[in-house]
Amino acid sequence: MRLVKRLAVIGVGLIGGSLARVLREKGAVSEVVGVGRGEANLKRGVELGVLDSYCLDPRDGVKGADVVFIATPVCTIPKIVAEIAPYLEPGCIVTDGGSVKESVVAACEPLMPAGTFFVGGHPIAGTEHSGVEASFATLYQGKRCIVTPTERTDPAALAKVVEIWKIAGSAVPLMDPALHDRVVAAISHLPHMVAYSLVNAVDGYDRAGADLLTFTAGGFRDFTRIASSDPVMWRDIALTNREAILETMDFFSEYLGKLRVMVAEGDGCALEAFFRNSKQKRDAIL
Repeated sequence: MRLVKRLAVIGVGLIGGSLARVLREKGAVSEVVGVGRGEANLKRGVELGVLDSYCLDPRDGVKGADVVFIATPVCTIPKIVAEIAPYLEPGCIVTDGGSVKESVVAACEPLMPAGTFFVGGHPIAGTEHSGVEASFATLYQGKRCIVTPTERTDPAALAKVVEIWKIAGSAVPLMDPALHDRVVAAISHLPHMVAYSLVNAVDGYDRAGADLLTFTAGGFRDFTRIASSDPVMWRDIALTNREAILETMDFFSEYLGKLRVMVAEGDGCALEAFFRNSKQKRDAIL
């Protein structure tokens, strides 16, 4: 028997499409229904074999589903859960791929009807591309998906969500939702804030008398790749994980300030030590 009989994916883009692809490839799902507002994208999902069918109305899309995966901007997730809740089948598990967990889980758990279950999740994987055509079955291979149970989480539902992500190829650590938000603020949200800021800063720098962005090469483009990510998604992340992001931005500013002092003072030994420490830590994670 397949792990998932009918999977409803709300938001068939890189994240939702990739999960559907890998579960189909692994034979873990019998049927996949896509749900979204962009009909052309959903039709393409059927053409590519990612979806069996699609619905524009989430209330219709979740009927008969034993698992619902919501892969939309984080601010929309509680609204979607509220909309679909009356139409969920008994025993249905709703999970998500949102990058912020504390506020999402706190909002969604009370919305679930008796006999249905919400389990928060966050696959730490992605690219700067979007849409179903950007999805691919190996996106989650060798990555982590953090699952964020609470004292209200049903053990069987939790076990099923963990198994789904293991089938997708991910390690699945369990983490408190609030701790999750502090962790990802540092390893994911801060880098995006820096990348967006750097592009805007270089674009706005007017002392060179030239359009600096036309001169960018590998280093700048590699560093700022993530600034091509979906602005709506990152707007929502910045709003919903504001406190943790501000804390990491302030902490980063302290280190940038220390580096500025080294440059200003021409302290070659300190600069080399600063750069060497960073290189060693960066090399170690590879």
